[in-house]
Amino acid sequence: MDLVKRVDQDLVDAMKKQEKLRLTVIREIKAAMKQAVIDLKKEMNDELVIDVVSRGIKTRKESIKEFEKGNRSDLVDKTKEEIKVLESYLPVQLSDDEIEKIINDVFLQVKPEKPSDMGKVMKEITPLLKGKADMKMVSEMIKNRLN
Repeated sequence: MDLVKRVDQDLVDAMKKQEKLRLTVIREIKAAMKQAVIDLKKEMNDELVIDVVSRGIKTRKESIKEFEKGNRSDLVDKTKEEIKVLESYLPVQLSDDEIEKIINDVFLQVKPEKPSDMGKVMKEITPLLKGKADMKMVSEMIKNRLN
């Protein structure tokens, strides 16, 4: 089943079961998907859902850091639950070993020589790992390897 249909079905399911947190997160996903269709002038598809969900997870992780600074454990817990709901829409996350193997393959293909070749490597790696790995972590792995 494609993700767009799954989001719609999960919305109905969350309404029936009266799961407030899940319902709120799914409504945010749907709103962000509609906005992305308008902004990017793309049709709604699984890739768009993954982009929206990844962005939602990233902003929530940043929020958690701020909540922890403010000693707001109640908001930290709520935000972590929201992240769990969002993660259910992402493809299975790759292990560090699998990510390392893909990075090795891309390095053999691109043959970067200096840190300024980072863009070339990321251009090749992003389509392979987007939604399947934390791209910030992937970026750090590549930077370390180039230095």
